[in-house]
Amino acid sequence: MTLPPPKPGFTLIELVIALAVVAILSAVAYPSYTSHLAKGRRADGKQATLELAQRMERFYTERGTYAGATLGAAGIYGAVSPGGYYSLAIASQSVDGFAITASPRSQQVGDACGSYGYNQLGVQSVSGATLSATSCW
Repeated sequence: MTLPPPKPGFTLIELVIALAVVAILSAVAYPSYTSHLAKGRRADGKQATLELAQRMERFYTERGTYAGATLGAAGIYGAVSPGGYYSLAIASQSVDGFAITASPRSQQVGDACGSYGYNQLGVQSVSGATLSATSCW
């Protein structure tokens, strides 16, 4: 008696090996992918911080003081960055100085750069970061 010819297809071993290769590639690629997403969202926080600083300077030019500037619907700038990844705040303000912060929210919470800071002298800083200010800015 002769056996019928084998049917074309994949064996179970071949499928397991293919799945293992895909799993290994995914394990390597996913952290890199999420890192790039976080880096892209950081641009939202930096841009919003610098835009708010420009609005503060405009406020100073018009009124001769930084005091009195507010955020939100009736303020000089929104309280949330355009992408929604950072909450903005005026940490301090006086006649001749200000400090603003952009704190991560939603998907950016726990980011390696933490919160961004900026003042009237153009000093850029970060707080709660595992990376340096020069790396983040």
